[in-house]
Amino acid sequence: MRILLVEDDSLVSDAISRGLIGSGYVVDAVGDAESVASRLSDTHYDLAIVDLGLPGEDGLSLVKRLRRNGSSLPLLIVTARDGLDDRINALDLGADDYLVKPFALPELAARCRALIRRATAAAANEIAIGGLRIDLAGRRALNEKGEVLELTRREWSILECLAHHSGRVVSKERLTQAITGWSEDISGNAIEVHVSRLRSKLGSSATVRGIRGLGYRLEDA
Repeated sequence: MRILLVEDDSLVSDAISRGLIGSGYVVDAVGDAESVASRLSDTHYDLAIVDLGLPGEDGLSLVKRLRRNGSSLPLLIVTARDGLDDRINALDLGADDYLVKPFALPELAARCRALIRRATAAAANEIAIGGLRIDLAGRRALNEKGEVLELTRREWSILECLAHHSGRVVSKERLTQAITGWSEDISGNAIEVHVSRLRSKLGSSATVRGIRGLGYRLEDA
């Protein structure tokens, strides 16, 4: 899953990015609100984390603009402002959650998981498809025998993205964006390779079915 981080403090941005990458997310970071529109125009994000104290257009104005333009992207505010009025204002303008700095990175990761679950209609951190059980919080998948599958980071990211959209087709482009950041580049057939390896590891528990011309869908084998 891919997150857009809007934070102008480079030290804070680096720390949050490292923490979320360690939790299995792909993270792209920008330092101002003006850069957000161009990023959203060509990249799918599952969540945006927005600091309020941005240079130029502030975080509240950004939230208001995104919602006014019809964006349903989940928005998590992270800020040092801990006043009740600040929290109420941010939520009323369209933010989905509000976290006051300093915070523990595990709590940030948990809030990200909760917001992404809500946006994709996944009610719990564990998703079952056929004989496959996917533990989103623990970042592990178990087959019908209860054995933990040994997945690479990219294989897990593909499985996680498909699980969040269980029963629906996910495009190849979206899967590509889920496993790569701006600084990464992968070959045109990389998704096919990763999906093939993932399919082999899933065995008879579940399968990743290719839908010609559309993408892939996770379903019961």
